[in-house]
Amino acid sequence: MCHIVCYPGRNENEVNETYTCCFERMKVLELFSGIGGMHYACQESGIPYEVVAAADINTIANEVYRHNFPSVPLICRNIQSLTASEINKLAPDMLLMSPPCQPFTRVGLKKDVSDHRTCALLHIISLLEDLQNLNYILVENVKGFESSESRNQLVYALEKQNFVVQEFLLSPMQFGIPNSRLRYYLLAKRVVKSVEKETFCFKNVSLMTEFPVSLDHGKTTQRILEKLNIKHRKMAEEDELIENENRVPSDGGVVHPPCYTIQRILEEENPENPRVRDFLLPDNVLGKRSVVLDIVTPLSKRSCCFTKAYGHYSDGTGSVLTTWKLADVHELRANNRNLSLDSEEQILDMKRLQLRYFTPREVARLMCFPEHFTFPDKTTLKQKYRLLGNSVNVHVISLLIAVMTS
Repeated sequence: MCHIVCYPGRNENEVNETYTCCFERMKVLELFSGIGGMHYACQESGIPYEVVAAADINTIANEVYRHNFPSVPLICRNIQSLTASEINKLAPDMLLMSPPCQPFTRVGLKKDVSDHRTCALLHIISLLEDLQNLNYILVENVKGFESSESRNQLVYALEKQNFVVQEFLLSPMQFGIPNSRLRYYLLAKRVVKSVEKETFCFKNVSLMTEFPVSLDHGKTTQRILEKLNIKHRKMAEEDELIENENRVPSDGGVVHPPCYTIQRILEEENPENPRVRDFLLPDNVLGKRSVVLDIVTPLSKRSCCFTKAYGHYSDGTGSVLTTWKLADVHELRANNRNLSLDSEEQILDMKRLQLRYFTPREVARLMCFPEHFTFPDKTTLKQKYRLLGNSVNVHVISLLIAVMTS
């Protein structure tokens, strides 16, 4: 049973005053917990919470989670082995989960419920009718999940248990963050029996592709969201003013807030910190794979989605960085196409750009992990990229948690 507390606030200390005074602390169960992105989202959202347990089968991800959240009970086994009785003993009010995306991704086979990696999610769906304390559920997955049979079974089971459901397709770029990572989100809120119709603090539609700006539950919720988004919005507005003091929507319609520039998240390179030089692209990528590279600069306001294959494959796995001006990059690449691919001359020409991979810290910043998030010393570079690529955008989920619980 939830108990009443006065929440001390999150580490960044922006939001807590709107949630202080006599608010029920949410007991949160984090499934498919990975490196703790959902946990950090709870922290950023400002809700009073306690993660009663986290569960994941990935041993390397669990090491990172334990490194950052040593006091949280960690269930290091297959989620299919969890029983309703075990979960009920934890008495979670909120369930957060980001199940494996491979059965639904555009580059996969889209085997959906026939894929063995869906079994853990289907198992949780089968337990829903026996879970006694749940009032809130948030699910994150890739675009494509919204049209899957797994989604249909999940929504059917939730509605059968008196949950009202809202689905989203959202990208961090809609919130001023220069990273494209379009993801599916599901919010579910249990209907209170004493209330005829429980709703969210916004008007429900079938599948929302914009974050709700019209909220029905008064100014408090709006203040919470403004405080949550203020850091990203301020940086974006500052960079936009530098570029153009009189920005006008080109089509006269609704425009997403501007994104801040990539330079905001870059690690500083100096004689004391030369390690970013270790991330320069190798010759084989500058040669055969150069035509598929997505190149951005410190002044760019976008980057491609970083996947678990970043640093290993080049096509569609994330952007690479140069300090050149973008116009000069385009000119060099145009001239480079006239050279024989993978020739010494072509590679030397591409080397002039000094292209490098984003560091794990920079990727983590784009995904809005806090600065105090770290990896254990033994985590390899490849493992860091894989774990970040499988994780979530902390800020987007923090906003969704805030509106779900308002």
